[in-house]
Amino acid sequence: MAAKRNGGAGSSGPLVHLFDGHVYIFRAYYSLPPMAATDGTPCNAAYGFANTLLRYAAAEAPTHAAVCLDAAMTSFRNEIEAGYKAQRGEPPDDLEPQFDLCREIAQALGFATWEVDDYEADDLIGTIATQVVRRRGSARVLTSDKDLCQLVREDGRVVVHDLAKERTFDADGVREKFGVSPGQIPDYLGLVGDAIDNLPGVPGIGAKTAAALLNAFPSIEAIPADVADWSGVTIRGAARMAERIAEHRERALKTKSLATVLRDVPGVAPGLSELVWRGAHRDRTDALFDRLGWNRIRDRVPRWRD
Repeated sequence: MAAKRNGGAGSSGPLVHLFDGHVYIFRAYYSLPPMAATDGTPCNAAYGFANTLLRYAAAEAPTHAAVCLDAAMTSFRNEIEAGYKAQRGEPPDDLEPQFDLCREIAQALGFATWEVDDYEADDLIGTIATQVVRRRGSARVLTSDKDLCQLVREDGRVVVHDLAKERTFDADGVREKFGVSPGQIPDYLGLVGDAIDNLPGVPGIGAKTAAALLNAFPSIEAIPADVADWSGVTIRGAARMAERIAEHRERALKTKSLATVLRDVPGVAPGLSELVWRGAHRDRTDALFDRLGWNRIRDRVPRWRD
């Protein structure tokens, strides 16, 4: 990945790198064997997460960056739908204590770190990206979560980058992958469902059918109930599809609502100066890594704040 300091098209401000923290915490946990700090605290996820931040900072030399975290395993969406993400269950016992440790790592390494009760990291990313664009900057969202592709902008000022696949999704990339425009991702998920978040869609509606419908109509709300009004839609079994959508429209709209990332979380309105990455805090990082018994990893810190 080549370093990229400037924003996207139409931006005169900086590029802000926004980490979907829990994606990389979970990935590290399941990628690395069990590890324990000198005090016995499990730390494989934390070690992998620290490595991800350090490796990215060394490769990209960001001027602005933030890490967004889930404050808990539930959010306001669970009040709307009790089964939301219910299939995930509780995190493993040896992962639970590592969430706080990962927050401490991100802060010690100098990254602006955000988490807000009752909201998901997705909502914080959506809100911060919106604030960044308002301040004439641009944002790169670092995640493998397809839901966040809805934040991608046509002007290139917000893109999504999957670190594992080393692929960046601009608006055309989203259309290539899903067959719909970024702003239609919640409608797409409303039709096909989202198994990862335990959200049902319309039975019998798959990815190709959903894309065909959303290329003909801008949203679920705009899909006519009468198949006679489906002019220009060439899908097999259109009449049956129309019946299924009519029958499950309320469910589809609820899934769409739950899959929609918020962009106005109360109290989250950072200025660009609050998102500057000046490097790691040497004293905090040294104390933390000494406590954990991590020695050579500190040599990977690409920039010290002092």
